Amino acid sequence: MSRIKFYGVRGSTPVCSAGFQEFGGNTSCILMIGPKRTVILDAGTGIRELGKEMARDPHLGIDRECFLAFSHFHWDHIQGLPFFAPAYDPRRKFTISAIGRGHYGKDLRSIFEAQMQEEYFPVSLEGMGAKIEFLHHPDSHMSFDEAFVKVVKHNHPGGAYSYRFQDTDGKVVVCCTDIEHGENIDLRIVELAQGADLLIHEAQYTPEELPRFKGWGHSSWTQAVDVAEQANVKRLIITHHDPDHDDKFLTGIEKKCQERFPNSALAREGMEVVV
Repeated sequence: MSRIKFYGVRGSTPVCSAGFQEFGGNTSCILMIGPKRTVILDAGTGIRELGKEMARDPHLGIDRECFLAFSHFHWDHIQGLPFFAPAYDPRRKFTISAIGRGHYGKDLRSIFEAQMQEEYFPVSLEGMGAKIEFLHHPDSHMSFDEAFVKVVKHNHPGGAYSYRFQDTDGKVVVCCTDIEHGENIDLRIVELAQGADLLIHEAQYTPEELPRFKGWGHSSWTQAVDVAEQANVKRLIITHHDPDHDDKFLTGIEKKCQERFPNSALAREGMEVVV
């Protein structure tokens, strides 16, 4: 059994206006708590609140193995890391992992060192305090005991990766964000998500908006539903909401999704799902 909690569900940039409180305004961050380890997917501004909870929750204690995995390294997926309080705790250890990036072209450590140069932030990566290790795994899959992770590189400016997580109980969660399917659904993502207990799929734009943002690297809610239907997943949660889509707008989109795929919802900050 795994527990998934959403700490950041917004794409591109955080928002904090009055009409954006129900779904939340922080950028991408998802917590997955498995039987033996914790995985944090992306470190947008939502990771700041996650850090506060980690200090309070004994199930997220200093002795638990914790991996930080990234779909990619655009600003809205890494900008919260300097404000992640547990990374300043010398008792803690984190592994920043990159699977399937044997030809990514950059040293993983250098990406995070760059955003914490003194021109941008007063504390360096080395000065944070916690032990931070970098795991480079060039293959597209990795096993941990009975758990299994597989990635697929998909279409997004600069490249991005979808993840399939299978825990020790055999439950499957697939995360696919910042993907531009184009005219046809990427069948590699359908294969990756096949039979998943939960598919988390981005949908920054509506079908009507999508043609105006061709090349920006995102999907529509109808494409997310298409993937869910073709892959026969049990549940769909849509995330990475556009910063111009307020609560009223997103509630309307959610109703449309549920008309096509009843076991679906739009992600909200603080939302928890047990798989």
